[in-house]
Amino acid sequence: MNHIKSLLTLSLIAVCSATAVAQSTQKLTAGKHNEYGLIYSLPVTHVRIMVEAEKTVLKAGPFFNYAKKYLGVDKVVVADSVKWTIKNIDIDTYGVPDADNRYLMQFKSGYAPFVILSKEGLPLAINEENVETPLPVKQPVEAEPSRLDNNNYASSLPGELLAGESLSKRAEIGARMIYKIRESRTNYATGEADQMPPDGEAMRLALEHLDQQEADLMALFCGTCTTETDVKTFDYVPTGDVAKEVLFRISDSQGVVDKSNLGGAPVNLSLTILQRGELPKDEKGEVKKLPKGAVMYRIPGRAEIRLTYEGEVISRSTIDVAQFGLDFGLDPALFIDKKAPTYVKFYPETGSIKELGVKEVAQ
Repeated sequence: MNHIKSLLTLSLIAVCSATAVAQSTQKLTAGKHNEYGLIYSLPVTHVRIMVEAEKTVLKAGPFFNYAKKYLGVDKVVVADSVKWTIKNIDIDTYGVPDADNRYLMQFKSGYAPFVILSKEGLPLAINEENVETPLPVKQPVEAEPSRLDNNNYASSLPGELLAGESLSKRAEIGARMIYKIRESRTNYATGEADQMPPDGEAMRLALEHLDQQEADLMALFCGTCTTETDVKTFDYVPTGDVAKEVLFRISDSQGVVDKSNLGGAPVNLSLTILQRGELPKDEKGEVKKLPKGAVMYRIPGRAEIRLTYEGEVISRSTIDVAQFGLDFGLDPALFIDKKAPTYVKFYPETGSIKELGVKEVAQ
């Protein structure tokens, strides 16, 4: 197995022998055109920390002081406020090609094993095309507008409710309108309305209009509560044990912000190496020898990541990390047996073996 220093060779091989398997992968076949050699990189493990934060906006209606008096409602918004909270934290890993760990897979002439690479150039499988693709990441969700935003509710309310009277009088008028709307809805439901809608669709639209009017009026008394979510992603490359390194900050008014924004309280990352990768041993308990011309893979180490906020652990995860391990290899002869060729799948996050087996060859 030769350690490859040149990216040019990899580019030439990919151009000459790549065929599409999926949008996110490429298939390289060992053949005469590339002297039965394929170049690939093993990964450095990166940690992707995806933080989902929820913004809650409370807006007080202008008649909140009269909600109990006219409607008998106790739970109302009495002051405008904005609050951010952490809804969820996902910690996962992904692989990035290691520029210092490129290898040449060299096979005997006359055989044509193939390698499936990720779009980043990491090995996913040898002699196997059925590989998994990553799941899509979460996206932010915008809030529905509040009925109190920019006085949008005004377009559906009569002028007598908006001006010309004292606040108390307008609240009284608004409450009477709410009760009138509820009475109209009941009359539609019981068939006692003076003018009933002619069909089911007309009834649906009439009730929908009443619901809209009541919601607009109730917002004047009870206020509104709207929520939206924001998703921020942070990339971290483990290099060793870490204690309480600031990863990002949480601001009451801005949500999740960069660690340089001192307006937020810090969320700290700690990492502890639990285990280093070890070379495999044979039945006698002795370390196995590296096969000649081996197809290299990673034996990763393990680590624990903890995120703390205001002294509390808010997320914890155990991960495999390529750079805390070492490299070993498989005998290339396994992959060129025409009667029973071996296949292998790799974890792209670490370059370690996910599945190893023998392909069934039709006779």
